[in-house]
Amino acid sequence: MPLPSPAPRALQHTRTVTCRGYKRDDGLWDIEGHLTDIKTSAIPLKERNDGWVPAGEPIHDLSLRITIDLDMNIHDVASSMDLTPYRLCPDITVHYRKLIGLRIASGFTRQTRELFGGISGCTHLLELLGPIATTAFQATHKEQLARLEHMPQAKPFMLDNCHALNTRGEVVKQHWPDYFQGKPVPAKPIPSKEIS
Repeated sequence: MPLPSPAPRALQHTRTVTCRGYKRDDGLWDIEGHLTDIKTSAIPLKERNDGWVPAGEPIHDLSLRITIDLDMNIHDVASSMDLTPYRLCPDITVHYRKLIGLRIASGFTRQTRELFGGISGCTHLLELLGPIATTAFQATHKEQLARLEHMPQAKPFMLDNCHALNTRGEVVKQHWPDYFQGKPVPAKPIPSKEIS
């Protein structure tokens, strides 16, 4: 269902986040995120052009790539800042190599905020890590499911990661009954027939 019709308005800003997942020939996976911020009118920025960023030219044009295995361990990281508000912004990109050795799993967001929050990172690259992490799961989904077929005792990784895949809910009851944790539905009593 689409959003309801908005009130009259004028576009001021567009942030575009695009993430792509690639299976590499060596068995690893590259997950790339790209973020741009674009205004519909020129804005003053002393360190860009002649002190202005024209309408339609990105204020931010940032990219981040992580290389992972199927266990979601991060093997490599590359980041770039092609357009930024300040000349020194790209100096922080090398810090994102601290992701190497981390695993995308429960607690990953907390870890990345500890590593790159505040003055220890770039707000926009930090924000990009969330969609990159979920793209990693989406990109590897088919192979993760195939791997589960060889480990039938393992709980599918996606269960209990959103309200629809709650192990106490109807979706899991229908599609993954072995992992359903809901209360058993009590049997309806059979009405007794009167003896005549």
